[in-house]
Amino acid sequence: MTPTQTPETDENDRELLEASIPLQAAGRRFDQVLAELFPDFSRSRLSEWIKSGDALLDGRLVKPKEAVRGGEPVTVSVRMEVETHALPEAIALDLVYQDQDVLVVNKPAGLVVHPGAGNPRGTLVNALLHFDASLAELPRAGIVHRLDKDTSGLMVVARTLRAHTSLVEQLSGREVHRQYLAVVQGTMVAGNTINAPIGRHPTDRVRMAVVKEGGRDAITHYRLREKFRAHTLVECRLETGRTHQIRVHMAHVRHQIVGDPLYGGAFRLPKAATEALVARLHGFRRQALHAEQLTFAHPSTGEPVAHEAPMPEDMQALVRDLREDTAAFKG
Repeated sequence: MTPTQTPETDENDRELLEASIPLQAAGRRFDQVLAELFPDFSRSRLSEWIKSGDALLDGRLVKPKEAVRGGEPVTVSVRMEVETHALPEAIALDLVYQDQDVLVVNKPAGLVVHPGAGNPRGTLVNALLHFDASLAELPRAGIVHRLDKDTSGLMVVARTLRAHTSLVEQLSGREVHRQYLAVVQGTMVAGNTINAPIGRHPTDRVRMAVVKEGGRDAITHYRLREKFRAHTLVECRLETGRTHQIRVHMAHVRHQIVGDPLYGGAFRLPKAATEALVARLHGFRRQALHAEQLTFAHPSTGEPVAHEAPMPEDMQALVRDLREDTAAFKG
């Protein structure tokens, strides 16, 4: 039985959804039936709304496990998470893929993702709202994961609530493939996995750190792409997605990312480095980190969506200079 959903917005920026429990669902748990009636929302979100009284069974606040009789009315008061403060701005977007459900964006280094203190305008959210005004109705304008300001590369953006729910669940279930390229300090010997929890730095609140207690699990797999005299180009695959994860993990194993202002430390120069490399390293002002590959299941079809973005010119130039320096030394 298909529920009747009649959305209406009230003065508290809520949307009221209504349905009826199917008769054949009698005896089943309320939270299970609710998830079938409203598949656009995740089970965890619906369970929270039941507990908070935002999802009512026959007008009553009940427990998620309460058995339904069948035929009762259901109301769900959805708290709308809208980007109310962000304004549309005509900022160019590098769209790698688009359809009615999702966008895949190749974000340039230097572009902030979300508006915030010090960055009210000129962000990816402002650009997205200009491209598609309906994104204002979605949590965080459809953004389900972020990149740091000075990290370049691929991001997926949901264009519908169903797509947003699907992508969030895929990320939570570690089903999204995210591969990055990083130029790090030092010559690494082999690839490995870093399994080290990350939390707020104990003394510097701006930074994150590997911590023994209170951190969230964080796993980064990496392998070598190319070795130079005093640097390495590595592929990093995220199993989890913690704030600054690759930057923190690379610093933890003492192979800081070149140019990283928070975790990089002083850059290293190989002996008798070429003038081009010296100038390049002195002038590289952002972390050499790029989200190269992104693969996820399409929210509507379930088919894999896979895209790749080459390193931007500044990282390509850095790699060229490292490669030429290595060749010159061998010669």
